[in-house]
Amino acid sequence: MPIPCSSFDHVRLTVTDIDRSRAFYDTVFGWPIAWEIPADADEVTRERYWFLFGGIIYQMGDTLLGLRPVGKDDFHEDRVGLDHLAFSLATRAEIDAAATLLDELGIAHEGVKDLGPMYILEFRDPDNIALELVVRKA
Repeated sequence: MPIPCSSFDHVRLTVTDIDRSRAFYDTVFGWPIAWEIPADADEVTRERYWFLFGGIIYQMGDTLLGLRPVGKDDFHEDRVGLDHLAFSLATRAEIDAAATLLDELGIAHEGVKDLGPMYILEFRDPDNIALELVVRKA
């Protein structure tokens, strides 16, 4: 009998520079923080949050996205592992507004593409991790 999973709980991305990556994700997405180690944390608190590895975990609705700062090289989707990470938007207007925001922030992107069943907007984070915004057509 297959395992009855119904959704993702969390994804954690390995990054090379937590400050640079955090600035990017904070600016582009603005998600609330689920967990991080406070700068003034005592040793007991640091031990309690060892699983963060000095990173951060964001709350995205019912899903979590973490950044783990232990990477040694840049991402490439042709290696075994992650190809890209896609985030859902509700409307074409939202994806168009996202393209405008990326332009304002100076973040390169491919422009909104119509793939038939969905619109996508492709761009990359500071470690070259491929990201997409997706609007599924009804």
